[in-house]
Amino acid sequence: MAKSKRVAVLPGDGIGVDVLREAVRLMEAIDKKRPLGLSLWHLDLGADRYLRDKTTLPKETFLEVKETCGAVLLGALGDPRVPGLEHARDILFGFRFGLELYANVRPVKCLDDKLCPLKHKHAKDIDFTVFRENTEGVYVGVGGQVRKGTPDEIAINEDINTRKGVERILRAAFEFAKANGKTRVHMADKSNAMKHAHELWYRAFFEVARDYPGIEPRHVYVDALCLYMIHEPENIQVVVTNNLFGDIVTDLGAALQGGLGMAPSANINPTSDGPGMFEPVHGSAPPLAGKDIANPFAAALTVGMMLTHLGVDGVEAVIEDAVRDCVVAGQCTRDVGGSLGTTAAMDSLVARVNDRL
Repeated sequence: MAKSKRVAVLPGDGIGVDVLREAVRLMEAIDKKRPLGLSLWHLDLGADRYLRDKTTLPKETFLEVKETCGAVLLGALGDPRVPGLEHARDILFGFRFGLELYANVRPVKCLDDKLCPLKHKHAKDIDFTVFRENTEGVYVGVGGQVRKGTPDEIAINEDINTRKGVERILRAAFEFAKANGKTRVHMADKSNAMKHAHELWYRAFFEVARDYPGIEPRHVYVDALCLYMIHEPENIQVVVTNNLFGDIVTDLGAALQGGLGMAPSANINPTSDGPGMFEPVHGSAPPLAGKDIANPFAAALTVGMMLTHLGVDGVEAVIEDAVRDCVVAGQCTRDVGGSLGTTAAMDSLVARVNDRL
């Protein structure tokens, strides 16, 4: 079944507003040059809305997204005026858990040598994808505090791992490897220290791997994975890991590709036809908001991932090539070696995308 081309757009907070404005310009330019039938539904959700009337994610809005949209495009959430981040938690977890978006997919791809921070390594050496389990682990919030504020305080967070949750993210990683001609999948855990929870990951990994005889399964402890990402990234093709470890190693991966301003992501359910949620992962950076300095390229690359999810062929590669050319030509923001502002960087990117379409 063809996915709906209706996209719910949530700029969010801070520089999310800045980069999503530019991402929308890119989508509109693509749709004009090569009609895709996109329908953008702009949602007034974020810190401003929460401060105005305490709205986070209305049930009716969530249901309409679930039933009518192919994707959610999210800028970033987080605002110091909402210190408890109630709005961000309700929106992010509302979509993530409500839509069962159990796979956070983070491509780690360096597009030019000058973005590579590693001595004796090149851009071609950094090209792998991380599958982070997105709905379990320590982030589910199971736990509590006893004797809070006293010298005898106890704080507990439980690491929740189910066979269903572990196996489905492992299979998603292997299926991605199979579909994209990859020959190796690394699984990172701490089964040597977390005997019960991560023994499940270790055991399930090799059981699932038997269904993919052409793909080599490699188990590695997460601390060793961090070392290998620096010393020999060229040997890594696909990584799969739990929620907490995935959160950490993907930011290390972002450093290898030029920083968070170059890091797109997808939150998807590979076994469902429902909508996915797509977001650049740099955060809202409130001090930078409205200053025309945020890098819009992560948002642009995220648009590419989203269009592929919606069944649009070829455009993701066009956007990636255009971003690479902008970086090589120095027509980019300061964080990746240029001198342009947010809007001008996207002007350059849109022109290059138009030339290729």
